[in-house]
This record gives sequence, C-alpha cells and structure tokens, in this order.
Amino acid sequence: MGLLDGLKSALGIKAEADATRDADPDDLFGMSTAYLTMEAELGYAPTGDAALCFADVDSTDFRDAIEEVEAILEAGEVETGTTAEFTSDDHGYQWVVLHDEAFEDLVTSIHFAADTLIEARYGSRLLAAVFAFEHERDGGLVYWIYSFRRGAFYPFAPDDRTEHERDSAAEFKLESNLNGELTVESDKEYWYPLWPDRAGDHPWE
Repeated sequence: MGLLDGLKSALGIKAEADATRDADPDDLFGMSTAYLTMEAELGYAPTGDAALCFADVDSTDFRDAIEEVEAILEAGEVETGTTAEFTSDDHGYQWVVLHDEAFEDLVTSIHFAADTLIEARYGSRLLAAVFAFEHERDGGLVYWIYSFRRGAFYPFAPDDRTEHERDSAAEFKLESNLNGELTVESDKEYWYPLWPDRAGDHPWE
C-alpha cells in the first residue's frame, strides 16, 4: 500500500466505512484545555501552527464554499490576528494552514473552517485537523490529529533521528496523559502518520 492509498484508507474511504459516529467539529474544542496539559505535564508547547486537511472537489459549488472559508478567516484575522494560507500537498490534498501564538484562536479558526464546509454539505471531504507542539527541552515536534471520519484524535510523533520512523514511546505517553481529556482513537490501525515532504517540516509542507 502506497502513501496515498494509506491516507485514503486511514482518514478517508475505510475510515468512513468503519466510522463509529458522525464527526462533530465541536470535538476540536477539547484541544482548548488539552494544550494546557501538554505544556504543564509533558513539556510540549504549541508551535503556533494548526491545519485543516480536506479532499478537493471539482465543482463551482465547492469553490464557493472554500471562498466562504477564506472570507471567514480573513475577517477573523482582523479580530484575532490568526493568519491563514491555502496550499496543496504532493498527494493532491488541500490544506488550510493557520498561524497564531494564541492557541485558542487556532482552535476556533479550525472549527469555523470545518463547520463552514459541513454546513455547505461538504463535510465528507474533511479528512483531518492537525495541531503542532514542540518539546521545550529538545525541540522535538509532535502532533494531535483529529480524524473527521472516525470522530477521534490520535497522536503522531515523528522520530527526528530517522526518516519516516515514529517515536512510539512518545505517542503512547501522549495517549495515556490525554485520553479522557480528548476522545482518543482506540484502534491504532487508524493512527496514520502524516509525513511531511521534507524531514523536519510540518505535514502540510
């Protein structure tokens, strides 16, 4: 199974078939308290980056929905200072990448973007929301990923000492400390790694 097939399976087609419940973007608000636990108990601080990943649709109606998302985020930038950029990866998936030092604003903006697509009846195109954290001591990056098809979070901790290897110990530590505060995916088959195009970059880069 290739990288693209794996993503479709874990966050898309198979996840939709095996969905335990409808995804609820309100789940994302769990990160508003979870990030405090990440910092206080585990030494991981938000990097100031988060992103929404979705599959594209070749239709005018979908483009209108994306333009509405852009307008909402542009209006929000004036109030909160959250900046947004729209990009695509090598696998053909679209990303809304947000930057803000105020973590709560990142969560709110991701929720707005996801909720807008759901209201436009494109919720089935949503794949994942990604929140980035950096260890205060060694600078290691970890992520909490929310799968819209599964309605649950899971940790992703790339091992920066090797290419395309995961730090399983870090992931299990994140799970044990945040399970209960977040709805954590119980089936680790769906803990799909979102590898960046280049080592040391975020998954959307």
